[in-house]
Amino acid sequence: MFPIRDEYPATRLPLVTAVLVVACALVFLWQVTVDAAVAARAAFALGMIPAVLLGHAVLAPELVLVPPWMTLVTSMFLHGGVLHLLGNLLFLWVFGNNVEAAMGRGRFLVFYVACGVIAALAHAGSDPLSEVPMVGASGAVSGVLGAYLLLFPRSRVLVVVPLVFLPWTLYLPAAAVLGFWFLVQLIAGILANEDVGGIAWVAHAGGFVAGLLLVAFFRRRGVPLWSRPDHPPPDD
Repeated sequence: MFPIRDEYPATRLPLVTAVLVVACALVFLWQVTVDAAVAARAAFALGMIPAVLLGHAVLAPELVLVPPWMTLVTSMFLHGGVLHLLGNLLFLWVFGNNVEAAMGRGRFLVFYVACGVIAALAHAGSDPLSEVPMVGASGAVSGVLGAYLLLFPRSRVLVVVPLVFLPWTLYLPAAAVLGFWFLVQLIAGILANEDVGGIAWVAHAGGFVAGLLLVAFFRRRGVPLWSRPDHPPPDD
């Protein structure tokens, strides 16, 4: 199922969310317009490689652009394909605006990066000898989903369910949509090898759990958890 919108309309531009969306889109536009060899080198130089991060392997000198620890952040802005990008940006746009409002712009940016870093570390810990670069905003976006679940579990989300040739739209509680999403990531992470299909399932689950744990510390004063649907987050 794919979310379209939630029932909390944004009353002001979610600036940080918008900047993150645009930044990821621009980086991907660069990835698909440069030579394929250049894009591949960028993935190895800026993607998070568990074996390199943890000291089990070393990049060739010509691939080193940033220290290994910095790839925990740079990897969030690269994507492996258009569907990978669009999926991340869709979830970030639908759920990020209200989480940003609940935290404030500065705290939301720190929260987003922290969730992405924790997700990348979870991926590295699950397969420390892997020399495959991990790229994508999925871990950070997963943290946003975890935060949304605790902030607005009773909010309704309009989703599209593809049924053969006819898409079916319906409203579902956020707790059902995000709970199902997390269950899929968790089961897939347990059953599948991290590199199968190029999807870092453990990173998704790790980012989601990070969001659940960190939201209480990053929310603005006076913003409750388990908010009622008729009480959207206040503006800054």
